[in-house]
Amino acid sequence: MSEQKYQFDPNRAINLLLELIATPSLEELLEKMLKSIMAPPAIVCAQIWLLEKGDICSVCPYKDKCQDRSQCLHLHLGTTKLKNLPLKIRNAIFHSDNRIPIGVGINGQLCSNSHGESEHLFNWKMNPQKIEGCEWIKETEIQGIVATSIVYQEKVIGCVTVYTKDKLPSEGKPWGKIYANHLGAAITTSKALSEIQKLKSQLELQNNYLKEAVFESKSFGGLVGKSVALQRIVSQIDLVAPTDASVLILGETGTGKELVAYEIHKRSPRKSEPLIAVNCASIPKDLFESEFFGHIKGAFTGAVKDRAGFFEMAERGTLFLDEVGEIPLDMQSKLLRVLQEKCYMRVGDDHTRIADVRIIAATNQKLKKAVEAGTFREDLYYRINVFPIEIPPLRERKEDIPLLTQHFVKLSVKELRCQTPFLTQTAINTLMNYNWPGNIRELRNIVERAIILSRGKTLHFNLPEEHLHHSNNSNNLLSSSKKRTYLTEMEMLQFEKENLLSILNAAHWKIKGPGGAADLLGINPTTLISRMKKMGLHRPKTD
Repeated sequence: MSEQKYQFDPNRAINLLLELIATPSLEELLEKMLKSIMAPPAIVCAQIWLLEKGDICSVCPYKDKCQDRSQCLHLHLGTTKLKNLPLKIRNAIFHSDNRIPIGVGINGQLCSNSHGESEHLFNWKMNPQKIEGCEWIKETEIQGIVATSIVYQEKVIGCVTVYTKDKLPSEGKPWGKIYANHLGAAITTSKALSEIQKLKSQLELQNNYLKEAVFESKSFGGLVGKSVALQRIVSQIDLVAPTDASVLILGETGTGKELVAYEIHKRSPRKSEPLIAVNCASIPKDLFESEFFGHIKGAFTGAVKDRAGFFEMAERGTLFLDEVGEIPLDMQSKLLRVLQEKCYMRVGDDHTRIADVRIIAATNQKLKKAVEAGTFREDLYYRINVFPIEIPPLRERKEDIPLLTQHFVKLSVKELRCQTPFLTQTAINTLMNYNWPGNIRELRNIVERAIILSRGKTLHFNLPEEHLHHSNNSNNLLSSSKKRTYLTEMEMLQFEKENLLSILNAAHWKIKGPGGAADLLGINPTTLISRMKKMGLHRPKTD
């Protein structure tokens, strides 16, 4: 009866084949194919399965029958004319998480044959073992199944499966294989174009992050120094780099946490893949999920196109989460799930993606205290804190300052295109007597500023007064002056600065009037104010 009502149109079939070839989008391509397949009234359901990498083997209901976990059939698209179906059956028809191992059921067996062919099952009840992977049809009126392999260049890449209540129109049967063969070429082309676009987008995003990483790296240079603390860090890097263990880098701002993460990646088996650095403190709270996992077009207002997230950009590489303590609590649970299950989904998507990514996290916070305060998940803390590396502040490894300074002078002269200045031991002593609250980043900035001001002559470092060791400096200057009959220009300037600071303190920072600093010095108050500005002296703030 159905066969008489439906008339197969060869011209329409040819036009569809031409449309398939001209359709670049894989989803649009498969939708067109399914729409055409569903035209005969006898067909009540259809699915397109493609062979892809095994990804959810641990939870797959057919895992015990799987012979090769490297790949399996993934459900890409399904449609049906059946009405009022239970949710369980609808999920079996539509859900993209459905998998069938090669060799299991009519679909899996068809794809185990490298030549590709079709198989007709006119009444599944005669061969119930054939419906593995589509057992849901037992609860429907479906009787027949037709599975046709999709082949490209003599290689099976998937199959098209249709489900019927009645006999299929005989004149349309030969076209099933023709459709499948053309579909194979169209799918392969579409996937290639999609992969090219994905790589293009990934490279653009990686380029932006690499630019930021290069900018950040200028603050640190390489692993320069000879201190015991630095040698310990290098030993830890050498130990953990060859593994895939998660690393938590602890240290104050400006100590070089980004550099340590880069060194771990550079010495790991993932070194040829991307290192994506993410500053978690700079991401708006409502964009965390989209930034980390990506989103599909239309997932939310403003999502005008598909976008890859950090995990997708760092695929097979390393994801560096700086300031990890700034991740919101609700996002921490989602991040933990990804780290545990090694898979994720883009926002608005139902397609599971593999998270083949190594995690390196960093923070300047005491995460253990954050855990106790309830602002950071304890289970996530232990997940990322497999191998902690603590970077000491620069004030605790001052023996590295001379080498770091020389290194930054060379880099800055090249980058700033300045003349090479003269670095004296007195200048080094000045740096050694400073507390470095901004650590290595501050040292780099001060070196650059001094090079610009030096104009190729002797380097002088003008450091904030509140972090200088005044007593030690004065003793060093006086003791060195006793050994010789003169002071260098830098020593004279430093001595004058410290002498002026002593007078200001003695006058309780009173400038004018009797007993003021200008009166004690015997100079005009405006002259004193001018000298203070020149030397960068400011009255200390009081609580």
